[in-house]
Amino acid sequence: MSKRDRSASACTVVLGAQWGDEGKGKIVDLLAKDVDVVARYQGGANAGHTIKLPDGREFVLHLIPSGIFHDDVTCVIGNGVVIDPVALLEEIKVIEREGISVKGRLFISHNAHLIMPYHKMLDVAAEARLQAKDGSAVGTTGRGIGPAYEDKFARKGIRIVDLLDRESLREKLRKNIAEKNELLEKFYGSSEVCDVDKIVAEYEVFDQLMDAYITDTSLLMNRAIRDGKSILLEGAQAALLDIDFGTYPYVTSSNPTAGGACTGLGIPPMAIDRVVGVAKAYATRVGNGPFPTELTGDLGERLRKAGREYGATTGRPRRCGWFDAVAVRYTNMINGVSSLALTKLDVLSGFDEVKLCTRYERISDGRELENFTNDLRQLADIRPIYESFEGWSQEDLAGAMSREDLPGKVQRYLDALEREVECPLEIISVGAGREETLVAEMAS
Repeated sequence: MSKRDRSASACTVVLGAQWGDEGKGKIVDLLAKDVDVVARYQGGANAGHTIKLPDGREFVLHLIPSGIFHDDVTCVIGNGVVIDPVALLEEIKVIEREGISVKGRLFISHNAHLIMPYHKMLDVAAEARLQAKDGSAVGTTGRGIGPAYEDKFARKGIRIVDLLDRESLREKLRKNIAEKNELLEKFYGSSEVCDVDKIVAEYEVFDQLMDAYITDTSLLMNRAIRDGKSILLEGAQAALLDIDFGTYPYVTSSNPTAGGACTGLGIPPMAIDRVVGVAKAYATRVGNGPFPTELTGDLGERLRKAGREYGATTGRPRRCGWFDAVAVRYTNMINGVSSLALTKLDVLSGFDEVKLCTRYERISDGRELENFTNDLRQLADIRPIYESFEGWSQEDLAGAMSREDLPGKVQRYLDALEREVECPLEIISVGAGREETLVAEMAS
């Protein structure tokens, strides 16, 4: 029986409204109790969605959708995801070891592209070369995501379905590996090269281990839509890292924006009737690239420590800053965001002053700007203009059952944030656990 009668919408996209690491995993896990299907539509094992269960157990998911911890939810990895078989099989093993069933509930697109060993080698080599040359490395995770997407769009990729034809696979790999080895040796000066026969043997084993999960997921998804199932579409990374709409070239290699849900799962745009953006009550960014509200001194370090801002996938320290309403207005616009889920509000407790960026000022001529740009030259010429708020103490958020229960100082900040992003706050997270969440009744 469908859970649609318990869900506010039939098909909801949940995506990051900032630069990633907003707490999408918690929000998807929270909403998953009321849906039938949770589907991941892009990215790879460079994502890290942290889930804290009521019993205190904590998991970091990299590929498996965040609905897996609800026994009656079907989880789908779509064609838009690039899959590292090593990471996927290890993740399945970890989850099953904790007594959580995966078989019969997890389905993977036969059209999804595979990350190969040479993709990881190229990723690491390219970043090292850029960093050594002029310090312009993008700041990737080194998981081979970008090179895998490069091969996909160059029509050289290896899909899961290609594993079925061993001779064809061997021939494709021979061509790819000859090219990659030449690139690694002659351009990057690497001594590491790939062996065709070894990779074919490894991926034949992966094929056998993954076979129970592989299906035509676009057919599965469209049947679920036809049958009135309630569905969550889960993005990785975030809108400001989108390959088309993010701060290019300091972006990811896919489309985390709402449009990516359609191409990454093979579903029609009209199926989506709700988009929930997830944003922190402040802002963070991992890797290089512009970050208008970044705090680089002691205050930034204090915010990092208070929020435990270290990458779930790499452990890298995240850059921290105040909430940027200009940037979030932009992501709300390009995604058609219906409502926001605001996370980590509790992290701001204890700060004497909290700031909110409402617009920018151009350094060159003092002109004020209300709209975001992803042009790096223009972003280098702006500074944030802030609205300041009196901070609140460490204990203020404890015991709140609704937004109205929060202290007046907190409510003034939330009211201003909601006004500036031009979007209602539907969910407010005041802690890592499912129960530490305030959910507003939204008008239909």
